[in-house]
Amino acid sequence: MTRRARLPLVLLLGAVLAGCSGYSGLGYYWQAAAGHVRLMRDARPVAEVMADPATPAPLKQKLELTQRIRRYASDELGLPDNSSYTRYADLHRPAALWNVVAAPTDSLTLKTWCFPVAGCVGYRGYYALADAQQEATALREQGLEVAVYPVPAYSTLGWLDWAGGDPLLSSFIGYPEGELARLIFHELAHQVVYVAGDTMFNESFATSVERLGGSSWLRTHAGAQARETYAAFDAQRQQFRALALDTRRRLAAVYAQKADTDEARASMTANKLAVMADFRERYAALRAGWAGPRQRAYDGWVERANNALFATQAAYDELVPGFEALFEQESRKTSAPWPAFFARVRQLADLPKDERDRALREAARGLSAPMQSASFDSAR
Repeated sequence: MTRRARLPLVLLLGAVLAGCSGYSGLGYYWQAAAGHVRLMRDARPVAEVMADPATPAPLKQKLELTQRIRRYASDELGLPDNSSYTRYADLHRPAALWNVVAAPTDSLTLKTWCFPVAGCVGYRGYYALADAQQEATALREQGLEVAVYPVPAYSTLGWLDWAGGDPLLSSFIGYPEGELARLIFHELAHQVVYVAGDTMFNESFATSVERLGGSSWLRTHAGAQARETYAAFDAQRQQFRALALDTRRRLAAVYAQKADTDEARASMTANKLAVMADFRERYAALRAGWAGPRQRAYDGWVERANNALFATQAAYDELVPGFEALFEQESRKTSAPWPAFFARVRQLADLPKDERDRALREAARGLSAPMQSASFDSAR
């Protein structure tokens, strides 16, 4: 994607943020641009924050950790070495923004919002929760299944490096070490490859980078306690992810049935409700064997689970095995596979969507073994 650093700030922000979060109408354009301007204005250099006597010691320790993670991202993973994550902003709110997602009652296909520069995306972001909830209400009135979830961080795709890049945020700085590393790797991956209008390709690629890079960081740079903490989080995440994937497949099978009569539609609805009820029962059984705070976050996801949330999860997971297979192929050839992996992904990005999706699914079928991973979840 071509960077146009000489565009006026407000126009560039409108292009990037409206494109990343969906665009429709001047009001949405303005809240996206204004929200990011406020975020950038509040960001201070990490060195300045760490030197401030008023900065709490735990925050200083986290900021120091992020700078080591940031150097690792550039030196070892080949991710962009720029100004991103060298500044910090206290948002005084729990999320950077809130995404609204929607899907039909009989489909796992996300509603999309389109923008001329970044294409069509399956989510719409708001800097105020009330605005997101208002949009969600309007979509429900259209008969769609809707979800609103907090987003701890987002990428401006490297377009705003000249303005300070993407800052570290209070919405995620408190994450455990493994989670913090994977989030930074994920967002930086969006600066490596971004395909306009293909949310699943973009998010699955970034998720594969966070999984592979996060695993490498923990193995080579983290202490035993950080690895143990991450392992406890990730074990629950992997179990939940497997359950969600199985449920998505079962729902897809239900929706594939013809529903051209009242009787068929009633049958589809009954089958859908049965799958959802079974999902919640299986989750309850899974949860009973868990320990630690992570389970409470998943409780909310399961309570709100609908087509929109399942479809969003798919965008972050669906093509990941294919990307992992490409990385494994390059790892067999060289001890430094990241540049070759990124080159392969850029080649895929140049193909038509159906061809690159097919190539990734074919690669996934040849993956020799599952790789250690983490994944997106809106209950993060």
